[in-house]
Amino acid sequence: MDIRLINIGFGNIVSANRIISIVSPESAPIKRIITEARDRNMLIDATYGRRTRAVIIADSDHVILSAVQPETVAQRVFNNKDEVSEE
Repeated sequence: MDIRLINIGFGNIVSANRIISIVSPESAPIKRIITEARDRNMLIDATYGRRTRAVIIADSDHVILSAVQPETVAQRVFNNKDEVSEE
């Protein structure tokens, strides 16, 4: 199994293999997930003080906040997947 890393903004990188979902932070259930992760010390804030635009949920129950749009993060995952398959 190859380790694929994805840039989620400002030089922050996560393992693409561990990502379960990439969602927008607008809805009440997602805001609740963020609050619960903060309470459990499982929240990683990678926004550098900027507005949260994407919430990445990992299979380790970590919740990662990113200032990059969800579509952009997803595109980076797919682009990285294409690069790996071409090799």
